[in-house]
Amino acid sequence: MLHRLWRPSVMSGATQNTIRLFSVSAINAQKRQCKVLVVGGGSGGCSVAAKLSSKFGPGKVMILEPSETHYYQPMFTLVGGGMKKLEESCAPMKETLPSLATWVHDSVAQFEPEANAVVTKTGQRIEYEQLLIAIGLELRYDRVPGLVEALAMPDGGVCSNYSPKYVNRTLEALQKFQRGNAIFTFPNSPVKCPGAPQKIAYIAEHYLRRNRKRQEANIIYNTSLPVIFGVKHYADALWKVAEKRGIKVNLRTNLKQVLPEKNQAVFENLDKPGEEHTIEYSLLHVTPPMATPEVLSSCQGLANAAGFVDVNKDTLQHVKYSNIFAIGDCSSSPNSKTAASAAAQAPVVYKNMLAVMQGMTPSASYNGYASCPLVTGYYSCILAEFDYNLQPLETFPVPQNKERLSMFLLKKHFMPPLYWHAMLNGMWNGPGIVRKLLEPLRKETQ
Repeated sequence: MLHRLWRPSVMSGATQNTIRLFSVSAINAQKRQCKVLVVGGGSGGCSVAAKLSSKFGPGKVMILEPSETHYYQPMFTLVGGGMKKLEESCAPMKETLPSLATWVHDSVAQFEPEANAVVTKTGQRIEYEQLLIAIGLELRYDRVPGLVEALAMPDGGVCSNYSPKYVNRTLEALQKFQRGNAIFTFPNSPVKCPGAPQKIAYIAEHYLRRNRKRQEANIIYNTSLPVIFGVKHYADALWKVAEKRGIKVNLRTNLKQVLPEKNQAVFENLDKPGEEHTIEYSLLHVTPPMATPEVLSSCQGLANAAGFVDVNKDTLQHVKYSNIFAIGDCSSSPNSKTAASAAAQAPVVYKNMLAVMQGMTPSASYNGYASCPLVTGYYSCILAEFDYNLQPLETFPVPQNKERLSMFLLKKHFMPPLYWHAMLNGMWNGPGIVRKLLEPLRKETQ
């Protein structure tokens, strides 16, 4: 069911007031019961909640979500490069959640899977028949000593596209850059959107060329990974982009500490424990370490040793609790953590949750599909699509391991409205149907 007919960047005051009449509202009570509880109102949780609430009607689905604002995080890369505004990437949470669901404006304090219940931070106890966990990953800037202090310095040259708090600093840092080292990092931890740490490196290089600063810049991409990208089909292309653009790529190199008063960053060699080197920076873009929230990672039986919801990678059903599922970044499924992954997981979770409710064995299967639009400049993008086996699973009848203007326009102009108007409404399940329709054309071009 459609519940939003607007774009965040152009919504008028009158439209806002009209929509508020139909938007979900927060509730406060000490004890609640529901058919389905969705913990987390991000892209995955919102999408499945929309499907389920349309199926069951008002009052059957609850969404536990503390945030006031919903962010379309894939846009942050473009915001950092000055191609979009931060306000275009967000909307009020109460206007993005499905209108037939009940929004509990609170956060989870304790999971009680044995009792089919959760306890919230305000003391509410919510009992459920089915639970969907969609609480994502937390940004842990505090795990790099000196980083929080560096980000607090307005002219320190340190920035990060991953947080709405810091994303505008990236363009500011590019504008103020004059000469020296411009360093971009990938942490030694799980991350969401693993292509984003290097996207901004390519965008920054293009920005500096456009503004006649490139000759004064030494651009470095330090990644903790042993490869530039996990899928060889696209990694081979990205190595060529980096080489052509004069971007130095250092593998297995992890940011250990920031010394903001000296404009220095300390890196460790992950292949040689104890080996470190310090380098001065004029610009430092940091992708922070990430982890699942402690309320999840500390729940024995619910989370695996790495802190993720322990699910079957195909059905996304918990391996121990049959009435619990997970979607998105907090799931243990070994896929690349992207919004496109959540879109592909949503119909699988929805069908399998319904199957369990009907006393059937879940049969819908997720193939690990992920998509990463690797923006390489202000007019170019490599659209990576792949599965669990890290094999290309491409949609369009052209080689997608090449920089293309068409893929950039898709990323910049088509994907945002698709997200706001289709995915969050439970109406976009990934490009599988499009891929099938284009299959004859793809075969002709091969």
